Amino acid sequence: MIVLDEQLQGLDLEKAISRWYRGAIFLVNDLRLQTLIKDDSIPALLRRAKKSTFITINYSDFWLQTQASSAYCVVCFKLLTREFTEIPFLLRRLLSLPEFKTKKARMGKVISVTHSRIKYYEKDKNRIHTIMWQ
Repeated sequence: MIVLDEQLQGLDLEKAISRWYRGAIFLVNDLRLQTLIKDDSIPALLRRAKKSTFITINYSDFWLQTQASSAYCVVCFKLLTREFTEIPFLLRRLLSLPEFKTKKARMGKVISVTHSRIKYYEKDKNRIHTIMWQ
């Protein structure tokens, strides 16, 4: 399951991602209807969503701020506003890499994605792994 952060609503990313992703795609607001969802409550929602991959552009509030959990994966895109339409392409590329290809492989990771590299950490935020795009 892919869960898109609220800032990604209205960009038709669900449609673009569903062209190649076979699982369910939700907006974070769908996980708890009719309530305001604050960033600090998102990890608890993701734990209940079971093995979900959360996609956000809210880089500063999630990268190095979110504790990694085996219950979910967080992908933080660090892009300019005009580049948000590239998220489906970059996400597909990311999920094709061996480190992230399966749900089992990516659970427990918090991932940073830019045009030039991928960084991620697991339980230890001080141990950051870096992969350069090829």
